[in-house]
Amino acid sequence: MALLRKVNQILVVLLLLMVCLLLHSSLLGASPRPKPADDWKSLGGAGGSGLSAARDPDVDDVVPIVICASEERIGATMASINSVSSNTHSNVFFYIVTLRDAVKLTRKYIMKSKLKSIKYKILEFNPMVLKGKVKPDSSRPDLLHPLNFVRFYLPLLDIHHKRVIYLDDDVIVQGDIKDLFDIKLKPGHAAAFSTDCDLPSTHDMVRSIGMQTTYMGFLDYRKQEVRDLGINPRECSFNPGVFVADISEWKKQKITKQLEKWMEENFRQNIYSSAMAGGVATPPMLIVFHDKYTTLDPLWHVRHLGWSPDARYAESFLQEALLLHWNGPFKPWSYPAVHLDLWERWFVPDPSRRFSLVRPKSES
Repeated sequence: MALLRKVNQILVVLLLLMVCLLLHSSLLGASPRPKPADDWKSLGGAGGSGLSAARDPDVDDVVPIVICASEERIGATMASINSVSSNTHSNVFFYIVTLRDAVKLTRKYIMKSKLKSIKYKILEFNPMVLKGKVKPDSSRPDLLHPLNFVRFYLPLLDIHHKRVIYLDDDVIVQGDIKDLFDIKLKPGHAAAFSTDCDLPSTHDMVRSIGMQTTYMGFLDYRKQEVRDLGINPRECSFNPGVFVADISEWKKQKITKQLEKWMEENFRQNIYSSAMAGGVATPPMLIVFHDKYTTLDPLWHVRHLGWSPDARYAESFLQEALLLHWNGPFKPWSYPAVHLDLWERWFVPDPSRRFSLVRPKSES
């Protein structure tokens, strides 16, 4: 009898343990699971950071800058970053977007150079997001690099700011970047750009190199889809290599979806190509932001420095410029190119020696 009572007690204890285990499992299943970071997961996710993992900068006390770093041009990116951080006392945070094969190289360049004190996060971009949106084109393959399209996907980056600055890697900043960040955007505008007709000091040089400054130079007006836009072909264009973006407004207007729509349209109809003045990344921006952007102070985007190996701006004018852009095929880390001294003063040598300047051999 005593033995039977002891067996019953053991069975009751075992039953209670099973009930507890079932309740525990049920609670775990009902608890909220962490969500994916955001849609950026489909593009790649974070690749590394100058801060501790998963720690974001104070969104209310930072100037966030998005800039890309390709393996082939990583020294250009570092020169841009150096020029920004050297000319401001503001709290700047760099979001450096790259492809998987350049994540380690980018981190090493920063950590083993004078840039090791900057605040940054490395983000990896997955080029598969461009499938069915970009055609191969041999006229200027550099303009088809996947990182050229990162600017279309700003709200999907793993960043948490209401406003960001986007910079191409071939720029040098000579002013305080905080002044650019603080520009007042007009209501309903998702971005601020500098137009191609806004600076009289540049007109003579632009004409001398045959640079296009109107929509006609970027869109094929022989195509009905382009004519249906109702945009005057002589209207001034803008350059999307430098801009300030209101991320909330960008999301509200679904700018990324609009840009993708025109990429897909071009994939089917070929309404623009990289043979035209701005390649394939500029035309969608021109279409989507037509008459819907705030104008930057033109001194914050003095461009076309890379369109000719010998056409030069006056040195006095360039000293006044707040940002210089070597857009075009003649880059200042290569040769020939113009105004090399203004770029080279910010160059940070590559600690791995994979990136080096191309310069003419000195005469013996």
